[in-house]
Amino acid sequence: MGVPDPAGPVMDRDEVDRALARFGAEHEAVETSLLSLQDHAGRRLLEGAELTGVTKERWAATEAAITLLWTYFDAYSGVLRTAREVRGRRRWSSREDLVELTELLRGDSVVLAGSAAHASAASGPGRLSHSYSPAALVERMNELYAACLDVVVAADAVWSALPARIDLLSAELQRTRRLAHSVGVRPGEHPAGDDLERITRTLTGLREEVVSDPLAHWIPAQGSAAPGGGRPDTAVYDRQARALEDVRREIDAVLAVRQDAEKRIVRLRDVLSRADRTLAEARTARGEVLAKIAATEVPVVSGPPTVLQEQLAAAAEYRRHAQWHRLSPLLESLEEKAEDELLRARESLTAVTAPLAVRAELRGRLDAYRAKVTRHGLAEDPVLVERYEKARRMLWSAPCDLRVAEQAVLRYQQAAAEALGAPRAADPPQRAEDRRGDGRGASS
Repeated sequence: MGVPDPAGPVMDRDEVDRALARFGAEHEAVETSLLSLQDHAGRRLLEGAELTGVTKERWAATEAAITLLWTYFDAYSGVLRTAREVRGRRRWSSREDLVELTELLRGDSVVLAGSAAHASAASGPGRLSHSYSPAALVERMNELYAACLDVVVAADAVWSALPARIDLLSAELQRTRRLAHSVGVRPGEHPAGDDLERITRTLTGLREEVVSDPLAHWIPAQGSAAPGGGRPDTAVYDRQARALEDVRREIDAVLAVRQDAEKRIVRLRDVLSRADRTLAEARTARGEVLAKIAATEVPVVSGPPTVLQEQLAAAAEYRRHAQWHRLSPLLESLEEKAEDELLRARESLTAVTAPLAVRAELRGRLDAYRAKVTRHGLAEDPVLVERYEKARRMLWSAPCDLRVAEQAVLRYQQAAAEALGAPRAADPPQRAEDRRGDGRGASS
């Protein structure tokens, strides 16, 4: 819109002509702006919408301001028309004409009659008329126009951006709901189903608010004086979009479970079966150890946990009834527990068979030293023969006392070292379980 011209002394003919040309251009600019505002899509939407909240209050004030703008424009047009008539009386304006034109173009020649609502804030309440100079009136119209345009542009920007985006997200939400229903993700049965219900309610309410109160979802630009400076507030929309993406990932996980559920259940059965067989082997080995090894503490072997078999049966039931949302977390838990159970079974077997391993190590050490003295031609040495036979009887008899047998093997080892001219073994007596490495080193 136009820029007002400061007041001055009596104008000459050239100044009058320039002022009329300038005010004529401003008149056209103001008229174009008002017609553009009148035809603005945002104004038409505001005029026909059922508004609420902040938008309803601001649009009521804006409608009054638009009406006032046209009142100002009509008064401005009347003064401009009168000035043109005075200037058109004669080719060379007289002194009286110039005084009158100066008053029209620079003085407070625009008189607005009516209620106090038509006056500027400076006029104060209670005045029935107010006078403006054409320049001051242009400035006043500029201010009102900017305020009106700000409301119209902001509302139009929100309506142009948010409802369409909400509709697209709602369409995606409906597709996700159908997919979720197909895999058993339903409200009250799965957290993702509850999330879908909450997102649906939030988007429905958000769209209603945006349509009826768009200015409540507008963030003005800080420090910007341009009409419509700012952006739509998409915080709520963005949160729901992220929440829907999280739900889609959860449903993808459920779909993955559905696709390979049978393979995972078969693998679980295999792992649990191996754990059961290992525990059974450990129980058998424990009986053998108790029968063949004397004076040894053998750990008790517990049975397989029935809870894992029950959970495996529940997983198969979930798969049979396509309850994928329940099967997914159960399989993840079972896979971890089954691996732990297999590891526990192997540790039990290792702990139970440790005495047999010690006996086998002592037997190997004894035979290694026997082979060594034989290579040196000392196989018939009476001391060596006696100590070898004694150690052998202890290691190949049942039950075998590992502590006594270890001492017998150690004495044979010392006798062999003396016979071969080597230093006596200085190993102190200790449990055979702690000395498995000694025999391997001596037999090398």
